[in-house]
Amino acid sequence: MDPFLAQKCADTARGLTIPALLHRNATAYADLPALSTLGTPGTLTWRQVRDEIATLARGLAEIGLRHGDRMLIMMASRPEHWLLDLAAVHLGAVPSTVYATLSDDQLAYLARHSGAEVLVLEGEAELARWTPILADLPRLRRVVVVAGPGLLDERIIPLHHVVALGEAADPAPFEKAWREVRPEQPVTLLYTSGTTGDPKGVVLTHHNVIYQAVTLEATVETPDHAPSLAYLPLAHIAERMLGIYNAIYRAGHVTICPDPAQLVAGLVTVRPVSFFGVPRIWEKFVAGIQAQLAGATPEVRAAVDAARAVAFEAYRLRGAEKPVPEELAARVAAADAAVLRPLRAKLGLDELVWPGSGAAPIPVAVLEYLAGLGIDVLEVWGMTETTGTATINTPDHFRTGTVGRVNPGMELRLGEDGEIFVRGPLVCAGYLRADGGVEPATGADGWLATGDVGTLDEDGYLTITDRKKELIINSSGKNISPAQIENLLRAHPLIAQAVAIGDRRPYVTALIVLDEETTPAWARAAGVPGGTLSAIAEDARLRSEIAAAVAAANRRLARPEQVKRFHIVPRGWTPESGELTPTLKLRRRVIQDRYATTIDDLYASSPSPAGPPE
Repeated sequence: MDPFLAQKCADTARGLTIPALLHRNATAYADLPALSTLGTPGTLTWRQVRDEIATLARGLAEIGLRHGDRMLIMMASRPEHWLLDLAAVHLGAVPSTVYATLSDDQLAYLARHSGAEVLVLEGEAELARWTPILADLPRLRRVVVVAGPGLLDERIIPLHHVVALGEAADPAPFEKAWREVRPEQPVTLLYTSGTTGDPKGVVLTHHNVIYQAVTLEATVETPDHAPSLAYLPLAHIAERMLGIYNAIYRAGHVTICPDPAQLVAGLVTVRPVSFFGVPRIWEKFVAGIQAQLAGATPEVRAAVDAARAVAFEAYRLRGAEKPVPEELAARVAAADAAVLRPLRAKLGLDELVWPGSGAAPIPVAVLEYLAGLGIDVLEVWGMTETTGTATINTPDHFRTGTVGRVNPGMELRLGEDGEIFVRGPLVCAGYLRADGGVEPATGADGWLATGDVGTLDEDGYLTITDRKKELIINSSGKNISPAQIENLLRAHPLIAQAVAIGDRRPYVTALIVLDEETTPAWARAAGVPGGTLSAIAEDARLRSEIAAAVAAANRRLARPEQVKRFHIVPRGWTPESGELTPTLKLRRRVIQDRYATTIDDLYASSPSPAGPPE
């Protein structure tokens, strides 16, 4: 990366805190829109947001929240979530959102480990889940219930009681508290999804999150005060960065989408200039577009195919950092205006400047299909410990299939085994210890071992090949990347999830989960009876289609990597069912334990060379 750009980012972020930026917004952009909720009338301006935060902060201080205290939040996406989180930040306290999909045991672990002094819950349902846990939390002083009963006891109080306390409190301590917040102090505590063990509490600072916002501004040109749609949980680093911290830094207008099922409706309403989607979101967009086109007239399909071919030709040139000839650019503009932009508008994606993807690999076939529609989805890579992105593809500099180049001011190197190490201002302060201290996440030299394995090309573009702990070593000693296999399998629209198996085994097998949306539609079109996934999974035509998808993936794999047998899982996997983390990553240990008998059956007899399905 350009060292001058890195220095510019460092200079811009230096000395800033989230409360200071909010004060700026309430002063310089007082009447601009700040926070709305999809389907709900009314919008808070930046002045109103700051006033409400001040009231809540004073109220929280009155019930005992202090500088350095932790505050857990379990709430859906709603304005109170944003406002209470930022109110705690203004006091120098550390808010932490927890996923609603966690088990009761996991909630109890987070509550004890965090040592939270205040717990904020959305309503009576959340309070009922937490009630059995509360007695075992000696540090917990107060529980605030946002929407629910009145004053229950001295420990459990309604939000309106906090508001009343804040309205009556002296404003001077609040004004003093936020001005004493320093860039190196924590701004949030985020727990990792815990794919291999107990979650870790990642401590991020004001400087971490503001530097991330500054680098995004420096690398992707989007306008200030732009509209955005917040639909991911605030326990996810991507939504925290884009829905809170970046929006504050750029004084943007955030519209909250409380129900992810209303995502497309939200996009059509907001028409954002940037949108981050985990791969599953983009895959569903592609499946939906393909299903619509399947029902279109031959003339419409031909027009879309011709327009896509022109757009994709230009996309390939840009990806190779080659100029797009004027004649081709003119053809792209014409095809876009007549065909592609109206198609994107139906999804609310017609104003996009930066469509991003991360958190898991996205099939190249999905990227290329979207590029043909004029949606150049740009992959990023990072983790909670790197405040979101550590590498980024940009509209002007991208390579399909890679996760881009390292962010300005960050350093990246590969270990002897390909493990990725990063160092720089986006690396977190460390992990919260049970005693309240912070344990560094890096070695003494400042390098963070990410656990991801990758390769770098000659131009510095990073390709993620796998997780270090997830590599398969088969019984012949061959190292195999399960992510590569799974990514190729998931390129088929009927496959929602796939898990490659083969560690210490003679060959690779796979568990394949059908897509709950596209599979029934495919079944109706193919004349397959039965409305449930389990019934459809038993049909020979479905099994042949999946076998063809496996064969197509195998043609792109080396012989030891090829899937020899597979099992179709007759139900979906979700965070609630336990196979996926709240961020939709595979819980491989859970899956392998839960399907141990099925996996053993896949190895009970030697496969034929063709690898028949199970």
